[in-house]
Amino acid sequence: MAPHRRLHRLRTAVLAVAAAAALVGAVTGGGVSQAAGTGPCDIYAAGGTPCVAAHSTTRALYGSYNGALYQVRRSSDNTTRNIGLLAAGDYVDASQQDSFCAGTTCLITIIYDQSGRGNHLTQAPPGGFSGPAAGGYDNLANATAAPIMVGGHKAYGVYVSPGTGYRNNATNGVAKGDQPEGMYAIFDGTHYNGGCCFDYGNAETNSRDNGNGTMEAIYFGNIKVWGYGTGNGPWIMADLENGLFSGVNAGYNSNDPTINYRFTTAIVKGEPNHWSIRGGNAQSGSLSTFYNGARPNVSGYNPMKKEGAIILGIGGDNSIGAAGTFYEGVMTSGYPSDATENSVQANLVAAAYSPAAGGRTGPIVSGLNSSKCMDNNNAAATNGNKVQMWDCNGYAAAQSWTVNANGTITIGGGCLDITGANYNNGTLIEWWACNGGANQQWQASSGRLVNPASGKCLDDPGSNTANGTQLVLWACNGGSNQQWRLP
Repeated sequence: MAPHRRLHRLRTAVLAVAAAAALVGAVTGGGVSQAAGTGPCDIYAAGGTPCVAAHSTTRALYGSYNGALYQVRRSSDNTTRNIGLLAAGDYVDASQQDSFCAGTTCLITIIYDQSGRGNHLTQAPPGGFSGPAAGGYDNLANATAAPIMVGGHKAYGVYVSPGTGYRNNATNGVAKGDQPEGMYAIFDGTHYNGGCCFDYGNAETNSRDNGNGTMEAIYFGNIKVWGYGTGNGPWIMADLENGLFSGVNAGYNSNDPTINYRFTTAIVKGEPNHWSIRGGNAQSGSLSTFYNGARPNVSGYNPMKKEGAIILGIGGDNSIGAAGTFYEGVMTSGYPSDATENSVQANLVAAAYSPAAGGRTGPIVSGLNSSKCMDNNNAAATNGNKVQMWDCNGYAAAQSWTVNANGTITIGGGCLDITGANYNNGTLIEWWACNGGANQQWQASSGRLVNPASGKCLDDPGSNTANGTQLVLWACNGGSNQQWRLP
């Protein structure tokens, strides 16, 4: 990798001490006396299972909340800015981030807890595995890599590429031992991989594997090492440590379906010798129950030994191989009823999540190896610059593409281009100034990116996943090396 890209990685590193210091006085847990509306945590409280942690970069999760949702740090001068709401109980004011981060790269440094318990999420420290940032810490998410709309307003999610992770090992009020709890999250159902482990929930307080039953977290992805469900995934499962469970048995559960809505509601909840998996489309409809029964029939999971830390994007031992996108999620005290969760689902649907307006911007991920992204080499805005495979690393200038309504795919002011409008198999794909040519037109079709003028597909030649492999045009053949996950 070029030297300046390595420097970019170094600039993303931050020590946890600095992050922790920034927490002081940053958030209020309440807000105003009159609620602007009803949030998921108001519904949980009414059901007798109040939130003990509430995280979102898109909206308030209480009708009265009027504090910051998250904090960003820009690379130009390393200053930080808390990103707040349009009004109490309302949606994020993304213009605060856009103005602060204009002309530079921003990272999400803190995801604030809205419950008032101070269970904020910050840069995950090293544990059983070390992260790629300084001191073995995990990377922080690029603040602009997951743009969306919510309630008709612009917002950004937390885009997790392998090596990115958040954690709080010193929480307040989160379930321990065999205490009952519930949790939900909204994920991007099209952004996942088979790495371990894209989790949100309860984990070990020392960032290490402390044995069966020391975790209870939502997992989302298509790994099949432990549990799995029907189809090719992704699946909602429970990470209970030393196992991802889709049901009572380790391994296959025929009732746990592939679920890949663009905005997916994922739920895991547990109480003594009883737990459940539920899920649905966060844009419409109701929840379904995929498992509801006894704890796994493997030693160590009954009773549970939960420790009460909170993780996002990583495993309990800081395993960092996963990918995914998080928009909002909570953890509760007590085991929520299905009726309460059904009301929460209605609230999520009413929030009106949708893809970003005016085009979809973010990484374009290889369907062959979902830890690889389409990359404009060194982010160079130079005609003829190669477009290649590269590790997904959150480097927005090189990997944050916009899929436009006019059929172009753009980055850095230029277009994804078929060299010389040559439509022969093997023609190289490059960056070129947008010119309206037919060789710069692409249509998404069944996971493929097809050039209409040639009828051929964007292709990873020879299924080569090595960094630096230049993409080509090739006859569409249904191969996984022609599959792409769009923002």
